[in-house]
Amino acid sequence: MEIVVTGGTGLIGRHLIPRLLESGHQVTVVTRNPEKARQILDSRVILWKGLEDKKNLNHVDAVINLAGEPIADKRWTEQQKERLCQSRWSITQKLADLINASDTPPAVLISGSAAGYYGDLGEVVVTEEEPPHNEFTHKLCARWEQIASSAQSEKTRVCLLRTGVVLAPKGGILAKMVPSFRIGMGGPIGTGRQYLAWIHIDDMVNGILWLLNNDLQGPFNMVSPYPVRNEQFAHALGHALNRPAIVRIPATAIRLLMGESSVLVLGGQRALPKRLEASGFAFRWYDLEEALADVIH
Repeated sequence: MEIVVTGGTGLIGRHLIPRLLESGHQVTVVTRNPEKARQILDSRVILWKGLEDKKNLNHVDAVINLAGEPIADKRWTEQQKERLCQSRWSITQKLADLINASDTPPAVLISGSAAGYYGDLGEVVVTEEEPPHNEFTHKLCARWEQIASSAQSEKTRVCLLRTGVVLAPKGGILAKMVPSFRIGMGGPIGTGRQYLAWIHIDDMVNGILWLLNNDLQGPFNMVSPYPVRNEQFAHALGHALNRPAIVRIPATAIRLLMGESSVLVLGGQRALPKRLEASGFAFRWYDLEEALADVIH
């Protein structure tokens, strides 16, 4: 297949693209910085600098849209919120427009979203049917999904990736957490009772390939079947690093440090991959301690 990928140099893209190439697919990555992308990606990957010169996506078989500025890297000022939204909405709108302008459009658009779609629902078990709360993360994800879904037609199916916290070597949440845990300064955040919906990078990639190769559409919670509480996660991470995990970080300190974005770590979703499992997908990584041991070197 000829597959166009956005966000190809990000955490998920860097692991997904080698698997696509292994399977014999031709991969084109849309990037703002081809020089940097060329240093990161396999030489077989074709690079497009943006989409401005494209009129349609005829002869492209699939689009995997993973683009978006990292959501937890900066405080959520109004300007940063706008950047977070536009970095997702704009390219998704462009892709949807190109798909809709195609005579022979891609058979599938797999587009990013996040478990943050649901907002902070505490103890509620969250499946794809759960009504969301009206928080910033929901507004960001709901519009993102709405734009992607506008590409749905008889010729093109749309899958939405409501992704949890991705566990992978050299990046993501672990890149932020591991340094403090290594020196014995890690531990639960706030009450530690909030749920963390996680997924191993292998299952994330395999899940995307599953959606690529099966006739499925709609939203999918890309999370392990076993979400854990924050305190369980901290304990498991400490165990994986052979370090204590007893330095509890007060919620007030997190709110001072992160402002409104503190909801990302003080809140959470007890999300389950109901639709993915119902479709026949089999997870490799169910146990958090095993998953952490695999990705931490």
